[in-house]
Amino acid sequence: MGILNTLLRAVTWWNGQTLNTQLFTWRKGKKVGEDDQGNVYYRNADDSKRWVIFNGEAEASRVSPEWHGWLHRTWDEPPSEKPLPHKAWEKPHQENLTGTALAYAPAGSIRRKLPEPRGDYEAWTPE
Repeated sequence: MGILNTLLRAVTWWNGQTLNTQLFTWRKGKKVGEDDQGNVYYRNADDSKRWVIFNGEAEASRVSPEWHGWLHRTWDEPPSEKPLPHKAWEKPHQENLTGTALAYAPAGSIRRKLPEPRGDYEAWTPE
């Protein structure tokens, strides 16, 4: 892991945990569980702090609703110990795709890769 990566980890948070977070997690953190995206969840001994170490980019929408509820103390038991019941109609969690190539593009959007619309419309072009 070169010296440049070590320096970057000391001052950036979006590429994973910083050195301070890693030291705090190593000293005080108790692993509670891991989600399907590889994010790891921790708490300290008296459960006064709860946090997540992201696997990859630190994007809050990557935290599933079950773990979000645990992080924000909506319920006490983590999903790794007491999984939440799911309804048959529920879709799997998906991170926010805004600003990515996979973002939703409605019909007529310039980002949609569809053929030109047909009909009696004729686009105006300046002369």
